[in-house]
Amino acid sequence: MHPMLTIAVKAARRAGRIINQASLNLDVLTVSKKSHSDYVSEVDAAAEDAIIKVLQAAYPDHAILAEESGRLGDHKKSDYQWIIDPLDGTTNFLHGFPKYSVSIALRYKGALTHAVVYDPNNNELFTATRGSGAFLNDHRIRVSKRSRFEDCLIGTGIPFRDLTHLDAYIAMFKDIVPRTAGIRRPGSAALDLAYVAAGRYDGFWEIGLAPWDMAAGALLITEAGGLVGDLEGNQTFLESGQIVAGNPKVFATLVQIIAPHLTPQLIENHRSAKPLSE
Repeated sequence: MHPMLTIAVKAARRAGRIINQASLNLDVLTVSKKSHSDYVSEVDAAAEDAIIKVLQAAYPDHAILAEESGRLGDHKKSDYQWIIDPLDGTTNFLHGFPKYSVSIALRYKGALTHAVVYDPNNNELFTATRGSGAFLNDHRIRVSKRSRFEDCLIGTGIPFRDLTHLDAYIAMFKDIVPRTAGIRRPGSAALDLAYVAAGRYDGFWEIGLAPWDMAAGALLITEAGGLVGDLEGNQTFLESGQIVAGNPKVFATLVQIIAPHLTPQLIENHRSAKPLSE
């Protein structure tokens, strides 16, 4: 395992221990509301702090982009940028619904190079290093081989923070549902993307995500033989927050089905997206 990935795994497991311990006492947690249907707890902060301490101890000059702490370090001078979601699926966690994860990714000169998605409930550790494949608990994983869309299980996420594109999303949903074997929406995009990499889902799409929701999962998928893009199939997903993923056949089909439902606002989001380093 690459030394930088080893550090990321150490950080993810440390956050996972904090999350698991807190899950035993949900009733006493301090919770605040960031926006509509968007919650943050003291556990998010504690897990993120643990991750940052591990990363900064090993790589003090690296920049960090984290959900709760924002930007740390010099993003213009450092070639390295860690992208962190300490608890993806906070609402699930607060309700005792066991679908949430820790997500840590590293970008070097703008390219994703290392990824960890950790499911502390099931002790499932998804890892990837660019050019070295994707793994689940040290076993190599690949995207599914299904090519008939009607046989495919597709993951998604329903817009909940910003409802600007809800009508466009519903139109996509209505077009995709009858063509598949089923749709699933557990509520942790990082874990959903890891499931695509492991072949548990054949594809995935969502609108309105943040970079920390997608970065690690995206590298897992590409290293597992899949494709990731924005709603038009291009590479601005981290910046625009709109993502489509899947095995190559399903990816192409999803992009084709979604295309008629792209509004001018969604297209503008893709084409005007600014790099994360700015």
